[in-house]
Formats: sequence, C-alpha cells, structure tokens
Amino acid sequence: MTTRPTPRPARRPLARPLLAGMLGAVLATGLLHPTATAQAPASAPTDGAPGIGDPYWPLDGNGGIDVTEYRISTRYGFASKRLSGRTAVELTATQDLASFSLDFLLKVSKVTVDGEKARFAKADGGHELRITPQEPLAAGSAHTVVVSYDDRPDRYAYAGERNWLANRSEVVTMNEPHMAPWWFPSNDHPLDKAVVDVKVRVPKGREVVSNGKLRAKKVGKRSTQWHWRADEPMAPYLAFFAAGDFTLAKGRQRGLPWLVAVSEQLSEADQAASMKLMKKTPAVVAGLEEDLGDYPFSVVGGITTGLDPGFALENQTRPTYPAVGSSYTTLVVHELAHQWFGDDVAVHHWSDIWLNEGFATFMEWRWNETHGGRAADATFRSYYDNVAASSDFWKVTIGDPGAARVFDNAIYGRGAMTLQALRNRVGDEVFWQVVRTWLREQKGGNGSTAEFEATAARVSGQDLGSFFTAWLRTASKPAATADNGLG
Repeated sequence: MTTRPTPRPARRPLARPLLAGMLGAVLATGLLHPTATAQAPASAPTDGAPGIGDPYWPLDGNGGIDVTEYRISTRYGFASKRLSGRTAVELTATQDLASFSLDFLLKVSKVTVDGEKARFAKADGGHELRITPQEPLAAGSAHTVVVSYDDRPDRYAYAGERNWLANRSEVVTMNEPHMAPWWFPSNDHPLDKAVVDVKVRVPKGREVVSNGKLRAKKVGKRSTQWHWRADEPMAPYLAFFAAGDFTLAKGRQRGLPWLVAVSEQLSEADQAASMKLMKKTPAVVAGLEEDLGDYPFSVVGGITTGLDPGFALENQTRPTYPAVGSSYTTLVVHELAHQWFGDDVAVHHWSDIWLNEGFATFMEWRWNETHGGRAADATFRSYYDNVAASSDFWKVTIGDPGAARVFDNAIYGRGAMTLQALRNRVGDEVFWQVVRTWLREQKGGNGSTAEFEATAARVSGQDLGSFFTAWLRTASKPAATADNGLG
C-alpha cells in the first residue's frame, strides 16, 4: 500500500488508523489416557471465537473455521450505491461447532448451511455475523454456507473507518487491512487465504474488473454480468472489484497474460498518461523477477480508478492506483513487489507489516539502482544522515508498531533501511540468498518477523540478534556500527 505520490526523494505513505485482525484456528482432538481402553467422551460443540487471535484487531477473522473458497455473485446499482446478491463460502470446521462467525457489515436476509436454513444474528457492532446451523458441525467436516444480502455499503463503518469508495459513475473496493466485510462475508484475516470467484452484474455498457482472469461476460438486454476468478488463494482484503466505464488493454509477455484498465472518468490527458503507466506492468514484473525469481501468480495487471482513494493498493494480480501520471514507475514497482511480499507471502500477524511495506519500498530503491538511478545504499545513508535522532521516525518499533501505526512512515522507510542494512552486514550475494530462500520456503503462505530473522541467520551463518533488535525493536536511531550495517 502506498499513498498518492508527490515529487520527493522518499515517498511517505498515508498515515491512517487502518484495521485488521487474526485468529489461529485449533483442531479439537481427543486423547486416550495411557491405561484407558476406550475413547474419552467427546466435548460438547462450542461457539467459534469471534476473532482469529490478532491482538491488533481482535474481531478480525474467526475461530473454528478454515475457508477454501468464496463464490461471490452480486448486483451493483450506481445511482443507489446498493449491493445485492449472495456469497457461497466453502469452509471446513476445525473444531466441533455449535455456531461460528463470519465478518460482514451488510444487512443479511437469509443464511443456509448445506442447503438448510440457519439462524443468524449480528453482534459486536454489526461486524460479526453469528451463524447457528440446525445441527452442529463436526471437526474436519466440509460445508457450504450461503449468505444473501441487500444493502448500501457506504452506510457502514468498522473500527472507525468507512471504506466504501464510490460515486454515481464508479466504485472500487480497495483498502487495507480491511475491505472484504463491506462487500462479502469472510474470514477476514491473512491467515485464512482462499480462492475468490467474483460475479458482478451492472447496467449494460459498464465494465467490471476484478482479480485473476476474466472467465465470462454475459450480456443481457439491460445488464451485463462479468465473471472473474483468480487461480491462487488470497487474503480477503486483497480481493476487489471495480465497476464503471473503463478502457481495457491486454497482452502477453514471456508467457504471462496481463490485463490493465483505466477509468474513462478521468480527463483524456490523464487517461493517456495512466494507460502508459499501466502498460509498464509486464516490464516491471520481468525486472523484479531478476532479483526475486518467478512471478508467483498466473496473471498480472493493474487498474487506475477515476476516484480519489489517496493511495495505491496491491490487490492480488491487479493492483489499483489513483491517477498519478505516466512517469511514476516506482509506484508500480512498489505494488508489484507486493505480489511477492504481502500477497504470495502474507503477514502472519499485522505486527509483521514491515515485511510487506519494507520490502516493497526496498525494491523501489533496488529498481532505481538497476535502472540508472541512485544506489540503494546511497538512499539508505541519506535517510540515516538526514533524519535526526530526535525524530518520531526512530520512535516506531517497526517489528511491533501497534495498531495505530501499522502504516506509519517508519514502517516503509525504516523497514527498507533494515533490509539495506542487512545487505551491508551479510554481503550482496548472501542477502539475495536470504530473500530468495524466504520467498521459496514461505511460498503461498504466511511469514512472521521471527521466521524471517531465523531465515536470515540460518542462510548467512551469522548471529543477527543484536542487529534485528537495533533495527526492529528499539525505539531509537541505530548506532552507526558495522554490526548494524553502517560500517
């Protein structure tokens, strides 16, 4: 995620009290007593927890379930800003459940579990949709939950945020760490990735763009249904759709299909500039692959909205951007670097956010040094020399910044500095071995700060404990020592 850029040496992201959450689901097991001859009585089904266990946002995600797929089918009205439809959630119970929750803000009219009507209620300020099936769900059993709804998403807020971005001509569902609860019921935390299949019906003549590949386009007398589906599972906040009037362009580079879109709500000059920038996408991916290895997904792209979100976001396979002109290539670098760092390898807790934003910012520095610009180490030392020790920049412990500061400037800048300092400390060759090992071993999953530290130490063969303490866990400017990568 980045803020709308303005010309300056280092981009400063929008500081906003964004939200998130997490809960590690636990599989219930029965244990035999060493001298027993029969299985101990099973415990009674319980209510799944309303959160997945992330201390930053305790209501994010849910306990007792593991989602494998969302099949979203909706209709959107531009004038009314009304969203109606239903979502089928394929999930597995990870414990014996009397009831369970999904994260959803909209008004619900009906819920079924495996085709049977289920009781439902809203709790915790309307964010938790508590579902009680007719029969308890056994641990390990798979189920289809269908939620029907009809409401105006712009009426709702969660944890102080109103994330629905729309006018009478266009809508785009983009935000971090929360967006899903405004348009589909979900287990809203990066720990539970799932395949996302999106069908959106809009008035005839309008376009819809979403993640993955366009599977079908059904044109009726008055409306058109667009069907998009991503091949690879994703964290719920990375799922999106944009609807309105868009110009689409597509192609294939080195076997990788790409599709980009630009809003026709922009001026002709902004449309042309934005399309020029979006068409840099496949070349940027090819450049990033030289350092990071193969692009992790089966399609790539980007979309420029005519709305004014104030930031760009790394929606999986197709980041969304504000109109910024044609020259801001490093913004595209940042969001596409997130396809590796944040999308393919997602955070384990939101406290690990520096692994997303620090790496994406560092890859901007790396892009500049490999494309005729300033060396990453020069950018690193400029930060160090020009940010005073008394600055609040150094007071953020980026390894665990707290919910209010997950998108603080330091998460980006100090995060990138940590990586360049590591590069200085262990050497260029070993550094890139660390990065590629991290991506290979965490591929398709989640990664924590502790795991990254362990990977760096193992691959480098060095004791890096004091190094990471100085950069990630100390609320002060690291000393200018060789141990800290500043020799």
